[in-house]
Amino acid sequence: MKNKKSFDVVVIGGGPAGMMAAARAGELGAKVVLLEKNASLGRKLLLTGKGRSNLTRAEFNPRELLKKYGREGDFLLYPLSVFGVKETIEFFEKKGLKTKIERGKRIFPESDRAQDVLNILINYLEKSLVRVMTNYEVKEIIQDNNRIEKVVLSDGQELLAKNYIIATGGKSYPGTGSTGDGYKWAEELGHKVSKIRPALVPLKIKENWPKLAQGLSLKNVELTVFRNNKKKDGRFGELLFTHFGISGPIVLDLSGEIGELLEKGEVRLVLDLKPALDFRILDKRLQSDFSKYSQKLFKNSLSDLLPQKLISIVVGLSGINPSKKVNEITREERYKLGKLLKGLEMTVSSLLGFETAIVTLGGVSLKEIDSKTMKSKLIENLFFAGEIIDLHGPTGGYNLQLCWSTGYLAGKSVAKL
Repeated sequence: MKNKKSFDVVVIGGGPAGMMAAARAGELGAKVVLLEKNASLGRKLLLTGKGRSNLTRAEFNPRELLKKYGREGDFLLYPLSVFGVKETIEFFEKKGLKTKIERGKRIFPESDRAQDVLNILINYLEKSLVRVMTNYEVKEIIQDNNRIEKVVLSDGQELLAKNYIIATGGKSYPGTGSTGDGYKWAEELGHKVSKIRPALVPLKIKENWPKLAQGLSLKNVELTVFRNNKKKDGRFGELLFTHFGISGPIVLDLSGEIGELLEKGEVRLVLDLKPALDFRILDKRLQSDFSKYSQKLFKNSLSDLLPQKLISIVVGLSGINPSKKVNEITREERYKLGKLLKGLEMTVSSLLGFETAIVTLGGVSLKEIDSKTMKSKLIENLFFAGEIIDLHGPTGGYNLQLCWSTGYLAGKSVAKL
């Protein structure tokens, strides 16, 4: 048996939450080891914001921010009061990372490099004298009498500590090492873990027409979710057509709820290409365009109204003869076209899966975690941080902010004990 090693704190998981927790605890004087099963830290962090790392968002009213985390968002009220958006920006800026605000209040590094964010966290770990052990996988967590006794590594090493932080993330992007190990350990330690699903994930569509528009990105459109002909949710913004269906910010934000609805039956989506125009104004616009192109064939008359990739699709779905002259189109046909532009229907086949999901829906029950410390209510010396808890936000910096806030608070809390 290899030697046992003792620390004040063992942190499992070298992602954003784990790095922040370990470094903060070390900064406050604790003897900390950070375990990461990959060869390097922060692999998923490097993928955030399409490689640019959307650090957080410029929403400085905590109540407004919390609304975006859903029904359980209030859990973050205290963590945000300790280390919120303002503190996050100041933290990185003081360490030399200049930031910028982009459309939708999203905050990025000026350099547009997620690697620069990771470098700051790695330097923070070094200055906080955290021992980093990469390529080390946890085999088992041993508990006795509601306390963790030790962590056993796959090579037989045993790590003992006063306190432990699990910050292993979810199951999204399993190629980065997020294989859901933390959920298994949490359950073995007696915690309730709610059902795990991919979230912030693209959708597969049954109909073929979205695939014909592959690569086309639409801005300022509205997507509405229906189940049993009842509206369930909707978003306004940007949508992307892909070779399997649809993606883009509004699709990702709706995907978690769509995943839940799919378990109960068919989910239908309605895409409004012209949400800024009500039907009456859109019809007037169509009349104006038809007057302008009265001698053209129908298939050649929609270039002022639609992107090129959508024209043949809309023409086909309209049921109007593509070779019909515009001045021969009937009022009923024009009305039908208007209805189509305001309501392109799609049927969801499935979510794309954890391989492409940005975050995981579900996790360790918030009822079993003290939001003032991130400490387990069941195990005396266990803390959680980051995506492993049952909370997530939409795209746009919300989920990294959750990691910074809960990680910082967990690190601060363990160092005091």
